[in-house]
Amino acid sequence: MQFQGFSQATGDFLWGLTMNNDRAWFQAHRDEFETHLNRPFRALLADTLALMRARYPDLELESHVSRIYRDARRLFGRGPFKDHLWFTIQTGSHRDGGPVFWCEVGATGWNYGAGIWDDAADLSEGFRRHIDADLPRFEALAADIAALGDYRLYGERYKRPKGTRSPLIDPWYNSKHHSAGRECPFGGPMFDPALPELLAEEYGKLMPLYRFLLEVWRDVTAQRAAKFAQAALGGEFL
Repeated sequence: MQFQGFSQATGDFLWGLTMNNDRAWFQAHRDEFETHLNRPFRALLADTLALMRARYPDLELESHVSRIYRDARRLFGRGPFKDHLWFTIQTGSHRDGGPVFWCEVGATGWNYGAGIWDDAADLSEGFRRHIDADLPRFEALAADIAALGDYRLYGERYKRPKGTRSPLIDPWYNSKHHSAGRECPFGGPMFDPALPELLAEEYGKLMPLYRFLLEVWRDVTAQRAAKFAQAALGGEFL
C-alpha cells in the first residue's frame, strides 16, 4: 500500500480516542483506526524506509512501529490506548537501543527527528568523549542543525554541567539524551502523498548527527562487551 496522505478523519479519530480512552469506544471505532490511522501510518513508514534504504545502503536500516495499546503494566491511571503512533528507522534491531530516526503522529500535531534516548551514564560519557576527540567536527554538526531554524534539542540537562566547550556545543554536552527534532501542527504536509520524500529529505539533513551517534553507540557497546568478557574470564559470573 502506497502512502496517500492522512486526512482530517485521522485527527478526528485521535481526538475521539483522547476523549474516550476505553475499550468499548475503541472497538466501536476500530474501522476508523485502521482506515484513517494505522494503515496510512504503516504505508508512510514503508515508503520512507524504502527511500532511506535506497539512499543509505551502508546503514542496513530496519524499522519498528509502535502499537496503539499501552503496556498494561504501565498504565499509571491512564486509559489502555495511546493517543499517538510513532515509528523508528535505525541500523539493526530497535531492541539494541542505538540511534534512530523517528516520526510521531498525534491529535494535535506530528514530529520527527533523529537521536538516541538511552541515558546510560557510559553512553553519555562516550558521547562527550567523541565530542572532545574532534571538537571542530561536532561544532560544524551543531551549527548545521542550528541553521535549520526550527529544530529543537530534546533531553534532560544535567543539574551539574559536565563542562564548557562552546555556546553551540554546550547544550549537547550537558544533556543526558541527544536528539534533535521538529514539531509541526496537525495538517499541512501530513495530508500530502509526498510526505515520505519530505521525511527522507529531513532525515538526510540530520544524517551527520545520526552517523556521529552511531559511532558513539558502537564504541560504547564494544566497551561493554569487552568489560563483560573480562568479568566472565575473572569468574565474576560463576
